[in-house]
Amino acid sequence: MRIETSRLIITEFDLSMAESVHKNSLDEDNRRFVPDEVFETVEEAAETIEFLMGCYESGEGPLVYPVLLNDDINIGYVQLVPIDEGFEVGYHIAKAYTGNGYATEALTAFLSYMKIKMQLDKIYGICVSENIASKRVLEKSSFTKVYEGLGKYQGQERTIVKYVL
Repeated sequence: MRIETSRLIITEFDLSMAESVHKNSLDEDNRRFVPDEVFETVEEAAETIEFLMGCYESGEGPLVYPVLLNDDINIGYVQLVPIDEGFEVGYHIAKAYTGNGYATEALTAFLSYMKIKMQLDKIYGICVSENIASKRVLEKSSFTKVYEGLGKYQGQERTIVKYVL
């Protein structure tokens, strides 16, 4: 898969990206909001990339794709993860690259492509209520808020916000 926007490329992972995935995962927002997506070593990142590459083949599990700048610098990822109701979107842009609209640009392009490819009529976006940046990205990407209240997030009872596209 390869999706291009004016500034970004969304493609498939390969093992050469392990170091950038490791470094991108270490910022404080990732640790705070998605601690299971923090890779303390390059080897942990490489193991996860191998797993994700297998998901491309099987079509099962999380479908996670790196987001690159046009000069091939890996700045984050977008993903679709199976949940009980269908699929949930996820995304992360490394702290050094936030505030430039990359998450919204990547998410909008990715979802336009994946809705058609996977024939999806609904996609969910779920985040903790205190994650203001994530809520803003979902809203700017045309998601509609359908719930705010207590719910499971990262295995804990938290105040969450649920959106649908």
